[in-house]
Amino acid sequence: MKQNLGTVDRVLRFALAFWWLGPWAPQYNMLWLNWVIAIVGWIALVESFFCYCALKEMLGLKPQ
Repeated sequence: MKQNLGTVDRVLRFALAFWWLGPWAPQYNMLWLNWVIAIVGWIALVESFFCYCALKEMLGLKPQ
């Protein structure tokens, strides 16, 4: 798998995942919204470790 994330992008995705998967995650009264936040956090964490984002490749965006 080729890498398409730069260093800054990886660090920001990891920070987002750390925030949204930790005790600081925003909590809402709508259960489905809390699940969406958790899923996006896990996706950001996996992307930061593998240096790859499928959405960026589909949109044709290049790393800076």
